[in-house]
Amino acid sequence: MLLFFITLLQVAAFEEGDRAALQAFKSMISHDPQGILNSWNDSRHFCEWEGITCGRRHRRVTALNMRSKALRGSLSPYIGNLSFLREINLENNTIQGEIPREFGRLLRLEALFLSNNSLAGKIPANLSSRLTVLALPYNKLVGRIPFEFVSLCKLKRLALHRNSLTGGIPPFLGNLSSLELLSLGANSFGGNIPDSLGQLKELEALGIGGNNLSAIGLPPNKRLVYCPQPDMVLKFHSSTYAEAEAVRFEAQVAIAFDDAVRNYENDKGQ
Repeated sequence: MLLFFITLLQVAAFEEGDRAALQAFKSMISHDPQGILNSWNDSRHFCEWEGITCGRRHRRVTALNMRSKALRGSLSPYIGNLSFLREINLENNTIQGEIPREFGRLLRLEALFLSNNSLAGKIPANLSSRLTVLALPYNKLVGRIPFEFVSLCKLKRLALHRNSLTGGIPPFLGNLSSLELLSLGANSFGGNIPDSLGQLKELEALGIGGNNLSAIGLPPNKRLVYCPQPDMVLKFHSSTYAEAEAVRFEAQVAIAFDDAVRNYENDKGQ
């Protein structure tokens, strides 16, 4: 009986921790024109708040989805206390400031969508090794792709285009054998295109245009369609990407990435 009550107290403490983390997120949002966060109050359990998904076997937060809600503000480091979180989607808002290092404490995180915001600073190096999708395009991020990403062996979609990233394209990306989409265009990457990218047998779309790369082409790959203009995506033959052989960088990456997101959602629902 004592053990039962101890367990109840632990569950209550964990749930209160999730609630406090979500309230901290809310406190950092300065503008909510759609009133999305009005439901975030004590009149209902936080699992019933708009944009929140909880697990079926426990009442812990597994997903935070505020995509395209016109939110303005910054990211609270207390999000890192949502230890059961598997997905964050804050795309198409006006989130400013840096991505907190505390996101590295989200050991169960599988998908991080922060596209089309105003995020600055460097990409955290300590992100979850369970990540399958990392989408940070259309921000103001600086610095290099962290070497620690070498451990992201489950990563399928990496989108970093339209930032201000520098350095070279890391050769270790060629060791991330699950990559299906790699979008690095419109940054300030320099140097050569690593030969190791030729090892990515699952790759379906690659965007590297709009950088300062000195190499003209990639290592030989019979699945690759070479596009002559520097701001175009290099595409791979597959049933998903077989319609157009060459389109401009932004349009192609949008098509490819939207496809990738849909595929992720379908995989998650199975």
